[in-house]
Amino acid sequence: MITRRVLAALAGLLLAAVSLTPVQAGGRDSGALRHTTLGTIRGNAHSWLGIPYAEPPVGALRWRAPVTHRPWKGVRDTTAYGNGCIQQGRLFSPAPSGPHYGLDIRDGLGKPVGAEDCLTLNVYRPATRQQKLPVIVFIHGGSNVVGYSADPMYDGNALARRANAVVVTVNYRLGSFGWLDLPQLKTGDPVNDSGNFGTLDQIEALRFVHRNAAAFGGDPSNVTAMGESAGAVNVWALLVSPLAKGLIDKVIPLSGGLLFSTPARARTYADALVTAAVGNSGNPDEDVRRLRQLPAADVIRAQVTRGAAVGDPPAVIADGTVLPADYHAAISTGAFAGIPVLAGNTLEEGKLFGALVGAYRPSDYERFTRQYFFNPDRPSPYGVRDFISDAYLPADAPGGWNDAAQQLTDAIFTGIVHDSMNSMLAAGNRNLYYYQFGWNQEPAPFDVVYGASHAMDLPFVFGTFDEGVFAFAFSRRNAPGRLQLSGLMMDGIATFVRTGRPQHRVLGSRWDQWPRSLVLDAGDRAATARPGSVTP
Repeated sequence: MITRRVLAALAGLLLAAVSLTPVQAGGRDSGALRHTTLGTIRGNAHSWLGIPYAEPPVGALRWRAPVTHRPWKGVRDTTAYGNGCIQQGRLFSPAPSGPHYGLDIRDGLGKPVGAEDCLTLNVYRPATRQQKLPVIVFIHGGSNVVGYSADPMYDGNALARRANAVVVTVNYRLGSFGWLDLPQLKTGDPVNDSGNFGTLDQIEALRFVHRNAAAFGGDPSNVTAMGESAGAVNVWALLVSPLAKGLIDKVIPLSGGLLFSTPARARTYADALVTAAVGNSGNPDEDVRRLRQLPAADVIRAQVTRGAAVGDPPAVIADGTVLPADYHAAISTGAFAGIPVLAGNTLEEGKLFGALVGAYRPSDYERFTRQYFFNPDRPSPYGVRDFISDAYLPADAPGGWNDAAQQLTDAIFTGIVHDSMNSMLAAGNRNLYYYQFGWNQEPAPFDVVYGASHAMDLPFVFGTFDEGVFAFAFSRRNAPGRLQLSGLMMDGIATFVRTGRPQHRVLGSRWDQWPRSLVLDAGDRAATARPGSVTP
């Protein structure tokens, strides 16, 4: 199948062939050459991939605050994505064979995938000569334990074109590599000793963007941090972090809110991880020394072992230095009242988390395989019962799948978003906007199995429908409506990053401030945007 990415690459080659400058005629694309504070890079026509922003966090730099990458000499190639960070393989993880989406993702499920040397970012810009464009820095989700910036769902080319903005996607340390609070790791530096290594990676990436936005035609004085799920939790954390002051002008947190781990919980987990990884010799210093020397894959295996008992590692730690010990108190000072916020939820977030309540019938391996090979333009070989357990059927009956998913939606997602928005409102912020995403036009049975599930809005935000975890959802039949809805959403982002308000003329409806909402939806033929409200 010829994907949008392949077509874009062919178009780029054709453009280069018909518009060669003297430098390009010699085999070099001068338009892809950029001079950064770390050195010169050469990317693709309008994208630069795998740019290292920090030294590899390996060896002595494991569980240390990121160190700005040393400058390089000559021209560095930035035409391929960098590794995803080491993680336990899940549905939204990179393939074991590298930072790409493919069938072999299923072969990495539950196993260590990615690499410890992973602190890179990607930059996309529109094919124009415009300068001082707004900059959007996207932080991927994945419970802060999985995910990678090379996921095709996060390809920034379409968003950069439609929003006429510079788009940056970031890798950051995950899981027990990203957040670990052990006394034996402390150096006396409060920043390093916070345990918030993944958060510090994101701040270092923002610093790179601030220093180098102009090199890609971006405006360092207009940077919007955008993230989804755990990425939204991270965006909210960056908003209140004193270390990120002056690096963020607006935020777009999607399906996530302020949710910090306590130092006590983080410490309890870290102590148990050491035991799971290297045992307990009775000498904590020696045990942590051995932990530091373990291969990264063995640390992940210990994380998986520990996770079977208590869940994922605590992330985003309220340490009091990198992040405030009390985010409500920090917001109540009014220090962030001038930062516009565009938040959102999907209406059926919980339908992506059926495993939490035993609702999914097939294993993740089987589910991924069926969805990977599903052809949305042919009659479905599956029914709802092939994916959802009998205990939750009929789906629309009391206590069925729809009810169970709504309980998950309310318990996990909408509450923390509303709490975060209400805190900002009480502190005097009058630039708060909120949407609810309702698209559920997938071919059967996925319209019931997933519907407007968690993360289903991301292909619409990025305009990436051709490849990725959700490709099964997008058919020729639903193309007119979903493409129109995607355009409305990207246009709202384009307006927001310029003005602090998402209202634009094509919406056809007024987008009032929180606690009002705009419900974004589409049928097969056309998109809709209608006013809504929430219980704040």
